[in-house]
Amino acid sequence: MRRDEGRKAVAAAQAIASELGLAADEAVVLQESNKLAVRLLPSDVLARVAPVADQVARFEIEVAQGLAASQSPVAALLEPRVYERDGFVVTLWKYYEPVSHREVAPAEYAEALARLHKGMRGLDIATPHFTDRVEQAQRLAADRERTPELNDADRELLADTLRDMRRVVTESGRAEQVLHGEPHPGNVLSTKEGLLFIDLETCCRGPVEFDLAHAPEEVGEHYPGVDWELLRACRMLVLALVTMWRWDRGDQLPNGRRLAAEWLGQLRAAL
Repeated sequence: MRRDEGRKAVAAAQAIASELGLAADEAVVLQESNKLAVRLLPSDVLARVAPVADQVARFEIEVAQGLAASQSPVAALLEPRVYERDGFVVTLWKYYEPVSHREVAPAEYAEALARLHKGMRGLDIATPHFTDRVEQAQRLAADRERTPELNDADRELLADTLRDMRRVVTESGRAEQVLHGEPHPGNVLSTKEGLLFIDLETCCRGPVEFDLAHAPEEVGEHYPGVDWELLRACRMLVLALVTMWRWDRGDQLPNGRRLAAEWLGQLRAAL
């Protein structure tokens, strides 16, 4: 978010918390991109804030409630409601103090992800398919107005990879299920209650290898029943996806262009 928009988003979260009787005198922004994650003190509540036009908060709450019922490793909702104020939607979650800043062991990561997938197999929720995300990236690759800094050679590389790896994954015949969608380390919390996954708004349907492609490579070695050729294709597909997002002129990820150039190099090496 722009700085002025970010200030308004924080103010909206504080106002909603106060109306609910939650002390929110101090706000600490923990994550900032197109959405905000804000720790409200002294009540110690986590508020997730997004513009009304750029959110799927109700979907995320539905997923979180379904997973909580199966005791899956996900962050807990404080209130199962979506609040709207001043052009923003706000959801309230339990805040978890990190137990350490150590790197999560691959076996622990894989066990938590397998438990999450088990819980997700029991969800009866309509979700997008992973190919919807690929199609969005393909449209972005074809739109020079939205990606003016992307040169022709790199544009062709990304478009070809998205097309080819999508075909490999969809034609694999692998069973599909509800997935987290982006279970990368930034969406995993190390807490006193164990590893917990956050940001459930990215849920989609596809093979588990699509989720594993977002995790560190060593995690796949501890996950049961991996199709290694499919995982390799998913890794290249995911790398092309996240690289494509960074070239969008509206992308607000810090250091996005630097990351895009770095990931393009990785993609060429992988191919």
